[in-house]
Amino acid sequence: MNFKRVVSVLCAATMVAAAVSGCTPKNGNGAGAGAGGDADRDDLVIRDYADDEIVDWTFFGGMPGAEINDGNEVQEIIAHKTGVRVKETWLTGQTVEEAVGAIIASEDYPVFIDGGDGMQMLYEADALIPWDEYIEKYPNIKELYSPAEWDKFRQADGHIYWCNQFTNTYGESKQTTHNDEAFWVQARVLEWAGYPTIETLDDYFKLLEDYAAANPDGEEGLIPYTMLCEDWRYFCIENAPQFLDGYPNDGSVIVDSSSGKPTIVDYNTTDTAKRYFAKLNEEYGKKMIDPEFATQTYDQYIAKLSNGNVLGMCDQWWDFAFTVNDVFKQTGLDKKGCNYIPLGLTIDKGMDQMWHTYGDTQNVASGLGVTIACDDPDRAFAFINNLLDQDIHNLRFWGEKDVDYLVDDQGLFYRTDDMRNKASDTEYKASHLCKYSYFPQWGGTSRDGINAMMPEEQTSDFFAGLAQPVIDCFEAYGASTYPDMIGSTKDKEVGVWFPMYSYSNNMNTSTPGGTAWQKMGECKHKYLPQIVMASDFESAWSEYMTAYEACDPQSFLDEMQEELDRRIKAAAEAEAE
Repeated sequence: MNFKRVVSVLCAATMVAAAVSGCTPKNGNGAGAGAGGDADRDDLVIRDYADDEIVDWTFFGGMPGAEINDGNEVQEIIAHKTGVRVKETWLTGQTVEEAVGAIIASEDYPVFIDGGDGMQMLYEADALIPWDEYIEKYPNIKELYSPAEWDKFRQADGHIYWCNQFTNTYGESKQTTHNDEAFWVQARVLEWAGYPTIETLDDYFKLLEDYAAANPDGEEGLIPYTMLCEDWRYFCIENAPQFLDGYPNDGSVIVDSSSGKPTIVDYNTTDTAKRYFAKLNEEYGKKMIDPEFATQTYDQYIAKLSNGNVLGMCDQWWDFAFTVNDVFKQTGLDKKGCNYIPLGLTIDKGMDQMWHTYGDTQNVASGLGVTIACDDPDRAFAFINNLLDQDIHNLRFWGEKDVDYLVDDQGLFYRTDDMRNKASDTEYKASHLCKYSYFPQWGGTSRDGINAMMPEEQTSDFFAGLAQPVIDCFEAYGASTYPDMIGSTKDKEVGVWFPMYSYSNNMNTSTPGGTAWQKMGECKHKYLPQIVMASDFESAWSEYMTAYEACDPQSFLDEMQEELDRRIKAAAEAEAE
């Protein structure tokens, strides 16, 4: 990404993801229960704040999201406990690079920001406040990562400017969902087929074909398979080959260790990549793939999934489930078997696969930052610290005690069916619930040692909230959770370099590899939908490969190999110490 080019263009036309870890707290210091830590300012602790003591600040998230109402009840409780109220706004009608570039050009910064892949742009624009002194000052923030993990967030000037909010496990893992990528299929399709073993891409599309053929008049607008190609979400069509070959989600490359030396491999040009796109081309020709896939927006995609007519797709759970599953629950489509089940496909039978990542994944490429618009940084970091206080964390994710959840005689949190239904209702969420979902948070076990940090990870609540078709599916396959259903191997661990996308996501046109990376992305955006729709696949693939090689991918791969080697060396040195 050429930062100066983006800003100049936008000045001319102004527009404005818990994983398994069975560990104790990250730093092992047990400091997380503090209310504001040992800050020098006594007024920053959690207490009862009067209305005139509360400050109103802003947050911008570089991704679509749902805004909550002014006067939201849980937000008001949090505001009166922390002294801060944050108005959240989200990405609409732009790419994240366009939105962040416009913010930089106007210098109209929110106080808090998660700019996604635009965080490096904000750093280069000197728009962010360093975290270093506040990490040491506030124990709830400090324990999110070990010292070595915090160091991975350091930028070229030696300072830390953001913190990734997700995939931090406190205590014992309580994971029940597969928050990663998968090929998904509706539970009713598996039930109709008698719960068959689906291992490969061919098995998967045969299932969709058979169901569609047997139910030609079952529903108006039935779509066997759809894909999302819009903006950065084109990973829904683009990166399946790495998983189909049995590798974990390094995002931009494969790391092949079969020879003994970890080596960067381009998954875009493997035999599996060609076979995968040939299969999509074949299925498109059979009218199994949504004819609008290449041009649909994210909102249109979510609307199609939400009406229950899409049988399957490849996507990350977090990209669709929180919205779609709530709609299913409100409309009764969950009881009809429309919920999506993850399948860990491989290109051939008998292969291990690593679609599910066991263990916390640290993505240092993006996260929450505090901008230079903040006139009281100490208060901003105290607020982040206070959001991690257990009582405030409970308010964010469980809601209000005796309103959104109950507590039994053993101290276990639970919800009634009515409470779960309210928690999935759009109007209720907007008026009552406030997760501050893009601020730091914990998965895993509450500090009370009993409950899950998140209700969706509370085993009893998870099963009580499952629709019967999903329960039947789990029972048929001998699974207890979504990770069980996807069945990724536990015999292989991700490498010390994982994930490589935390490096490639911040590459820009200041290096040959970064320039190549940008061109490769533009090339794939253009050609991959065309390949799927082509009448002559071989010719289309050949044309794509010619255009792809012209992007100089080897420069990108060379820089990724340098970073891979650096990470391996750094890990070895750290272990030696």
